[in-house]
Amino acid sequence: MAFYRVRILFYIFPFLGLVLSGSAHAGADVVNLTLKQAISTAVEKNLEVRAELYNPAMNEAEIRLNRGIYDPLLTLTANYQQSVTQSASTVVSGALISRQKSLQADAGINQLLPIGGSLGFSYTNLWNRNNADPTRGFLDDYWRSELVASYAQPLLKNFGREATEIGIAVAINNKTASIDLFKNTLMDVVTRVRSAYFTLYSLKENLEARKSALVLSQKILADTKGQVRAGVLPAMEILNAEFGVAAREKELIDAEKLFMDQMDVVRILLQLEGHQALNPIDPPTREQHSINEADAVARALSQRPDLKAQRVNLETLDLQTRVAHNRTLPDLTFNASAALTGLERDFGRDMKKLGSADYPIWAVGLQFSYPLGNRAAKNDFIRSRLSTEQAQVQLKSLEENVRNEVRSAIRGVQANYRQLDVADRGLAYAEERMRAYIKRNEVGLATTKEVVDVQNDLVTAKVNQIQAQADYTIAIGQYWKATGELLDQEGITVTGKEADALYDTSSR
Repeated sequence: MAFYRVRILFYIFPFLGLVLSGSAHAGADVVNLTLKQAISTAVEKNLEVRAELYNPAMNEAEIRLNRGIYDPLLTLTANYQQSVTQSASTVVSGALISRQKSLQADAGINQLLPIGGSLGFSYTNLWNRNNADPTRGFLDDYWRSELVASYAQPLLKNFGREATEIGIAVAINNKTASIDLFKNTLMDVVTRVRSAYFTLYSLKENLEARKSALVLSQKILADTKGQVRAGVLPAMEILNAEFGVAAREKELIDAEKLFMDQMDVVRILLQLEGHQALNPIDPPTREQHSINEADAVARALSQRPDLKAQRVNLETLDLQTRVAHNRTLPDLTFNASAALTGLERDFGRDMKKLGSADYPIWAVGLQFSYPLGNRAAKNDFIRSRLSTEQAQVQLKSLEENVRNEVRSAIRGVQANYRQLDVADRGLAYAEERMRAYIKRNEVGLATTKEVVDVQNDLVTAKVNQIQAQADYTIAIGQYWKATGELLDQEGITVTGKEADALYDTSSR
């Protein structure tokens, strides 16, 4: 980038050509980097972003874990028993010594229902052989089977879908909040990438300005030596010119260090490997960004992902409070069961009798329980309600902070835009002074030290202009972050599918 505007380019053009040719030679090891490339690389590779993505993936696992309450529970049991016992009387079995062999095989399945009820089916089979006296009416070898359907339904405590699926609902809300927090982390990283990118751009321009300043200082030194030889200036002026060259060399070294340090910052943000130099090619914007404060605040309150996450957290606490209140109620459960039974000497006839439904059993009942005082449930409800009220206060506080942050970001954009005009006028004034002092120096009306001092002012003005442009563009990014629209502005969409894909990969 040229150090001066067109009206003084004729003075440094030959030397600027040398600088640019040197840059072109070094370009073989330079990677041109656009802002879009920088942001997309950070979104894909940044370690903070990748680490935060695990939270919604783990919450997806938590959702599926809690949905497991609806997995049917299958139970299978088998038991063989053999016994020899003494009897106090022969009335029961017809023998003083009781000898028995039994084999029991049972199967059952139980299913939780959304309203809190539990439906179960069980099938039992028992084969028994003993030494009972069959002449006295006792069965010494028989099968007993039973097919039972049962249902238990809470009527007060734990009744309804909300109480039954509390774990699922909380896990879903936690995933939603974690995706919002992931967006918040992503916005923070994108903001830092934008800031680092345009800071790197400004330091690159600063480096070029320092190179041009050094070339001009060397030209001043050469001209001063010529004027001293011609007797126009005293020999002391050579020292002033040499001091100017030394000062420009120091500034160039400092500028190179700052540029390389910032390049490392960008590499870390983007997780770039290798040591190739980065060349940011997208310049900062100078376009005026019009802002309506009321619209900006309203947009922030509706779009900010940290606010969304806090509202989801409040919804979760509201749900937990309602369920905690439900659990302060008495436990009243309706129980019902119906069974078909069979009993025969051989298994086939036992099954036939079971299927005939000639020997049914059914029962209905209510079971009531309530801990006197019920302090555990009541205080759990009170604690949950207090947590909800605390979250409401925290949400209001966060909303106030967001409003202040948006207003501050707006002032930052407006102030930095005004700085552009100030920096432009400062540079124009510094260039005019430089041109005047160069002419005065050529005719011996200005000392070399005065020219060097004016050059210092010009370099400062140029750096101020470069920095003002970068600051303004960075301020716009900070404003987009404050209003929650940064990801949309940069064309980044987060749907949660990324976390689901991470979960699917881990579940294989």
